[in-house]
Amino acid sequence: MSACREEDPRIHGIKTKIRVVPNFPKPGIMFQDITTLLLDPKAFKDTIDLFVERYKGKNISVVAGVEARGFIFGPPIALAIGAKFVPLRKPRKLPGQVISEEYILEYGRDCLEMHVGAVERGERALVVDDLIATGGTLCAAMNLLECVGAEVVECACLIELPELKGRGRLKGKPLYVLVEYQ
Repeated sequence: MSACREEDPRIHGIKTKIRVVPNFPKPGIMFQDITTLLLDPKAFKDTIDLFVERYKGKNISVVAGVEARGFIFGPPIALAIGAKFVPLRKPRKLPGQVISEEYILEYGRDCLEMHVGAVERGERALVVDDLIATGGTLCAAMNLLECVGAEVVECACLIELPELKGRGRLKGKPLYVLVEYQ
């Protein structure tokens, strides 16, 4: 589901604040840069507000944010809905015992790690990232959470690149996005 289909007037303002950077981080990639959105307090607040409005009252106990840009959106969403925030990090960034999940990106391979014990069996989780392209990162995040017995309620991203068909890789889990780029 996409908020842009709902014609919320805040969506246009959010979309205009996202900068597209060609050939970054490598040739052929059209990088969706959210740093320009973060420079606009109203657009940033509108982004968080739209997510909070969707998830408030949904009995979500865990907001899992994917490094690094999921760390920007996840904590304020978690605070506003009364959930804990769990960082899903790149390898060797978390001290202590971790579980890990490798995945393939549209331009390489990567891995996510989560602290053992951060999420308990039966908890209801929301996965948050800035963008879904091929879906590999979100799948890895869901696998980590489900491995410990959490129920992934939904994935939430600011941006979707539908032509890369990442939504289809999410094992039927709902995906909520604010902005789509064709």
